[in-house]
Amino acid sequence: MEATLPRRLISTPVAGPLAALVLACAFFALRTDQFLTGPNFSLIIQQVMVVGTLAIGQTLIILTAGIDLSNGAIMAFGGIVMTKLAVDSGLPPVLAIVAGLAVCSGFGLVNGLLVTRISLPPFIVTLGMLNVVFALTHIYSNEQTVTDLPPVLTFLGQTFQVGQTNVTYGSLLTILLFLLFAYLLGSTAWGRHVYALGNSPEVARLTGIRTRRLTIGVYTLAGFVYGIAALLLVSRTGVGDPQAGQTDNLDSITAVVLGGTSLFGGRGLVIGTLVGALIVGVFRNGLQLMGVPSIYQTLITGILVILAVAVDQLSRRRNR
Repeated sequence: MEATLPRRLISTPVAGPLAALVLACAFFALRTDQFLTGPNFSLIIQQVMVVGTLAIGQTLIILTAGIDLSNGAIMAFGGIVMTKLAVDSGLPPVLAIVAGLAVCSGFGLVNGLLVTRISLPPFIVTLGMLNVVFALTHIYSNEQTVTDLPPVLTFLGQTFQVGQTNVTYGSLLTILLFLLFAYLLGSTAWGRHVYALGNSPEVARLTGIRTRRLTIGVYTLAGFVYGIAALLLVSRTGVGDPQAGQTDNLDSITAVVLGGTSLFGGRGLVIGTLVGALIVGVFRNGLQLMGVPSIYQTLITGILVILAVAVDQLSRRRNR
């Protein structure tokens, strides 16, 4: 038993990404004194909490062998809905938040229905939805940033102190969401069904899983998570910005891939997605502290994504 435990740990999808994160932290800690501090780690978590939350929903969809290119746009629209209803329409902030969450869930539901009922590829569906929601965001907002938000909408951007470090409530919420979905995917029948759907939809159907309903539910739940990301974004920036989220869809996919989740579905852990988001955050933060231009940060991130997908592909071939 003792001999097999390390082997089991090494064989988990998150082992490689976690090792990469530790090595990256060690490298930047040696290169700059500012990296290995509580305030800097708090800053990294704040910087990745929005994309990390988006990546939770992206993980759910990728586990079913789908993909969502519209999540950043849905998040931006959700943020505009929340802020405009609260500021311009005078709706109570809590109801404005609920409306934003409902709208984001609705877009996820539409994605799921198009994928299942019309059998369109998820790539095409969400690419089209990306353009639709992007346009709706700019039409509804009149290209105007919404400011002077009520405190309820910015609460998650406030901080509490842990030792000498200020931590935002939004960062805490993001971590709790990762733990919640790690439990749902790892310890419930619903989670086992999601993995089964990603491994083989036909086999899952033959075992009695209602694959269409499950797929629609996954996309709808992912939309709800995008709504939470919208609230986190609004609380962090203090405004409703129609320009927000334009590259966050790709950043969320990057976090999922770097976290060891297979783009072919059925394999991966949501905790791995957290590690993947932290890898991106650590590299960008560390390179910035070292004075490396941002274009090289993008270059290195792209290389890491290609390597992660290559490793996944080689692993799949070896297991055949």
